[in-house]
Formats: sequence, structure tokens, C-alpha cells
Amino acid sequence: MGGAEAELLALSDRLLKSIDGGDWNLYASMCDPSITCFEPEACGQLIAGLPFHKFYFDLPRGSAPKQSTIASPNIRVMGDAAVVSYVRVVQKLDANGGPVSVAALETRVWQKQAGSWKHVHFHRAPL
Repeated sequence: MGGAEAELLALSDRLLKSIDGGDWNLYASMCDPSITCFEPEACGQLIAGLPFHKFYFDLPRGSAPKQSTIASPNIRVMGDAAVVSYVRVVQKLDANGGPVSVAALETRVWQKQAGSWKHVHFHRAPL
């Protein structure tokens, strides 16, 4: 894996850690303010902007641990744009406190802006 590919994989992993840990400031700093997405929470609609996502960061989290793993990543760099696709495996606790894993297909689009990568679009679908 080349330099840009390794950097994008590390950025994607850091982004997931910000989501799992509820770190809104880190998440927002990694995203373009006009980010778009298709995800189950959007009910089939294309959502634009960060406010939709902040709602979920603002919900009470409790102390239940959560961890995401990137499996089978595929990274494609096309100049100042890149697509990172993978299966996201999330380990968490179910309602009874038992460990459970769930998986989703994710594609994240990154764009180089002013010398650094910004997350500009994603698509998430459950397996």
C-alpha cells in the first residue's frame, strides 16, 4: 500500500474512532462542512451538511464500549479525490450487556483541500 493509500486508511480509522468515542470536534475537523451522505438514518434521502450528524453525537452515550474495525479495505486515489471502501465491523454491547458484532458496507470519499484530506461524502448500508 502506497503513501497516500496508507494515509487515507489511517484517516478513515481515525474518523471511525471519533464516531465510536463521540468526539464531535475531531469528527467535524475531518469533514467538509458540506459533507453529503446516504445512510440508514437518512431514510433513503441524500443528506448534506454536518448538523444532521451532530444530532447523533449530542445523544447521551453512557459508558458502553464500542469499537470499529475496518475489514477488507479498498483504496482508490484519483488525483485530489479518493474512495475508501470497506466492511466496518462494530463490536458493542447489546441491551442485556452481552457482546455483539454488527457489520456494514461503507464507502467514504475524501478530497484534498488546501493540502489535507477532507471527508466529503459517505454511503453506509447494513450487511
